[in-house]
Amino acid sequence: MSDLGAGFGYLMKGQRWAVQNGRWLGFGLLPGLITLVIYAGALIGLGHGADDFVAWATPFADAWSSPWQGLLRTGLTALVFVLGLFLAVITFTAVTLLLGQPFYDSLSEEVDRSEGGEVPESELPLWRELLVSARDSVRILLRVALYGIALFACGFIPVVGQTVVPAIGFCVSGYFLAQELTGVALQRRGFALKERLGLLRTRRLLVLGFGVPLTLSFLVPFVAVFLMPGAVAGATLLVRDLVDPATEPAPAH
Repeated sequence: MSDLGAGFGYLMKGQRWAVQNGRWLGFGLLPGLITLVIYAGALIGLGHGADDFVAWATPFADAWSSPWQGLLRTGLTALVFVLGLFLAVITFTAVTLLLGQPFYDSLSEEVDRSEGGEVPESELPLWRELLVSARDSVRILLRVALYGIALFACGFIPVVGQTVVPAIGFCVSGYFLAQELTGVALQRRGFALKERLGLLRTRRLLVLGFGVPLTLSFLVPFVAVFLMPGAVAGATLLVRDLVDPATEPAPAH
């Protein structure tokens, strides 16, 4: 259980690093602001249309008497919105990292430099880095989508679907969020996606301790924008703990 606290500690260290290096914090706000505007519009649309979608998806409940019809559809409407937030948190990070790839790579390098020791640098051209990052993000998001579909289906289970399932959703969201953020530092170190996922699986509680609190904080409007630079910094510090420089693979081409 100590890994949970350690993961949260890396999150706090990353935020402290960003605050102490205000220039990097300032440069990191623009990609997040652009992404936030896009996602705010999407979530507002979801909020207006979720009840209509649930009514369409549950025609079998049309003949149910009160209060059972209302309880079912209200619970499912809330679940749809929670799952929308779950997907938004994951995709927000992926899109923001893609938009801010050059900056976040430089930020991650600066964190390594400030901590001392070797500073791994990607030998790939920028266009190739963007291509690899986009490809890996799509692969992770496909995994997230599969979990999202499974969780949505489980949402039809009375009581459990409206209590346990959202909690599991936040844990899954936090885990995949941490995968996205640590990808910046691990990609610079030459780790392919499969190797990155395998490395994170060795310290699941550490990853959850980092990702779940960040996921919950991202639910607060505008917070995600201001936390992104510190989240990348914290993920880099976490990677430094996980990776033994002597065993790092050669950069992938």
